[in-house]
Amino acid sequence: MSNNNASAAVAMIVASTFLFSSMDAATKYLGNFLSVVLVLWCRYTIQASIMAVVVGKIRGISGFRTLHPRFQLLRGVLLASISVLAFFSMRQMPLAEFTAIIMLSPVLITACAGWLFNERIGKLRWALVTSGFLGTIIVIRPGSGLFGWVVIIPLLAMVISSGYSLITSKLAVLENPYTTQFYSGVIGSLLLFPFLMLERKELLNFFTPANVTHGSMLLLIGILGTVGHLLLIMAFSRAGTSSLMPFTYAQIGFAAMMSWLFFDHAPDFWAWIGMLMIAMSGGATAWLNIRKKP
Repeated sequence: MSNNNASAAVAMIVASTFLFSSMDAATKYLGNFLSVVLVLWCRYTIQASIMAVVVGKIRGISGFRTLHPRFQLLRGVLLASISVLAFFSMRQMPLAEFTAIIMLSPVLITACAGWLFNERIGKLRWALVTSGFLGTIIVIRPGSGLFGWVVIIPLLAMVISSGYSLITSKLAVLENPYTTQFYSGVIGSLLLFPFLMLERKELLNFFTPANVTHGSMLLLIGILGTVGHLLLIMAFSRAGTSSLMPFTYAQIGFAAMMSWLFFDHAPDFWAWIGMLMIAMSGGATAWLNIRKKP
């Protein structure tokens, strides 16, 4: 892997974390006015539409052919599931704290590595896993206002996100990124369409002049999600997952900034300590993965 490829991959990862944080902030805002189904269906339909044009112009009809339909279907289902869980999570808890819990997924992958890849997990790795989970407990600690049944949702999203990351890194070297993004949009849109039909009245009421602002934000969410996940796939195709993972923790910082700018919420001292523990545990885990490689 050349230095240029590595630098480009890092830049893509950091840019994607900024786009994801911006998308989450816009989604959290719209959650006060629109249903989860409408917001997410628009997000995936816009992605499918954009990528259909891109694939058609760049690769032609052959660009819509996938050699791994099962992986594409699984990735699309996992991504749509994460989006639904994230929507409900962000209605109940601050953006930065939610992001910190989601970012625990690389640590979870390490904890499961023995089962997934038949790897031996040493004491240092187990210490990092434990540190990451302790950081999560500090973020959702009793008395913080986040502790309770609601934390189950982001924790479940974090587990699904781990599977999504593994599938994405695998598809990144097997399929064209434009093709993968197209199918993720189509699958998400198709999965949500039946539920959208159950909310036909809200859908008809939405198309009014008063909803120009909300409509513009829906378009923005679709574009941010499309470009962000496209950059993610392109980064994984240029560098190894383990070498890029430390840079994904920039999303915690971006989420904290968005939370402060748009929702007037700043994590308290203990939340910052917990988020720092999660980021350091994940970064150290990635460093161990890099050092282990020949």
